[in-house]
Amino acid sequence: MREEDLEVAIKVVIVGNGAVGKSSMIQRYCKGTFTKDYKKTIGVDFLERQIECDGEEVRLMLWDTAGQEEFDAITKAYYRGAQACVLTFSTTDRDSFEAIQCWKKKVEDECGEIPTVLVQNKMDLIEQSVVEPEEVELVSRALGCRLVHTSVKEDLNVNTVFRHLASRCLAELRASNEEDDTIPSNCLHPNMSVFESTHNAYKCEHGNGTIILRNGKSKNRKKKTLFRNTCTLL
Repeated sequence: MREEDLEVAIKVVIVGNGAVGKSSMIQRYCKGTFTKDYKKTIGVDFLERQIECDGEEVRLMLWDTAGQEEFDAITKAYYRGAQACVLTFSTTDRDSFEAIQCWKKKVEDECGEIPTVLVQNKMDLIEQSVVEPEEVELVSRALGCRLVHTSVKEDLNVNTVFRHLASRCLAELRASNEEDDTIPSNCLHPNMSVFESTHNAYKCEHGNGTIILRNGKSKNRKKKTLFRNTCTLL
């Protein structure tokens, strides 16, 4: 398979307490829309967007998980197979900030260390902030995550969050390919869509779990999904 025939698809989970703006963030990023009316996510929601990043076609599959404890057992299962994570808290919600380390641990328990961004959302309400910039910086450094300040309402830095994660994942994939340019035959599953492959469990034992799909631009080309590395996808 030629390198130019590959399309990279990255599963990204967006986690954090309820009402911090997770659903609004992916709606803004994928659909360009925003609503101020809060609607609690029941379990998991899913959207996707295709972008060009660092010279590659990248399909971002964004999984918006509920932040309420009653859905914890459901949503944790959807962390598995994720290649990137957005840790989100609200400028006006102290509890959401203090819960960030717990959210990171939940994702790590299922996915291990994956590229992660710490997002401080609702910066348009900075005058009502209940967190200090210094303590946010300290947590960002302690977690080893890039900090991005966003306002979904004003569409501030939302693109930055996901482009950074895509770039990080591409860099890791390229580094992995340089070390091992072969794809195990037991990791090849033909004729599966992105959504189907994300809902079915397959395990490979090489690399970082990034999904690679054949380029879908040609209607006559059969789509194949290649799973690299240690991964379990739902």
